[in-house]
Amino acid sequence: MNVRPYRSGDWPALCAIHDLARMEELQAAGLADAFLPLEVAAGREDLFAYTVMVAEREDSVLGFVAFDRDELGWLYVDPACRHRGVGRALVAAAQQASAGGLSLELLIGNAAALAFYRRCGFLATGTRSGRMPGNESFAVGVQVMQWTAAGDATSPMLPSADIDVDVNA
Repeated sequence: MNVRPYRSGDWPALCAIHDLARMEELQAAGLADAFLPLEVAAGREDLFAYTVMVAEREDSVLGFVAFDRDELGWLYVDPACRHRGVGRALVAAAQQASAGGLSLELLIGNAAALAFYRRCGFLATGTRSGRMPGNESFAVGVQVMQWTAAGDATSPMLPSADIDVDVNA
């Protein structure tokens, strides 16, 4: 598996992955009516203000992550590719590129994501309520999580030897 910067040709795969995985995420939180396809959500939520990287194997995009120096804003993996290290590789790429820490918010009710981020070294630091970014007509509750490169239990999940992370391409 290779993790590399997003290219414009990846857009159809990102849309397909986001739309499948986002619907599952919203259903788990009881918010299926809040779904917006990536073609709409990307602009409303400023996806490309972040660094966007994709995980691929044999030229097939398996998932993507979007982050900046201190926030992991987006992470979606093709549901058919879950439990194969794709999400961990994408999170590791964001951790490697961070300024020493990352925060994220996930919808309350998304137990699978909460467990996943804990396995990646994130700690739950609180909850917030507000309006759903990009679809503000929906009230949401979010779990706030934080990861720091402290060298203890919250140290980064660095990629294994079979994952090539190219953050500079």
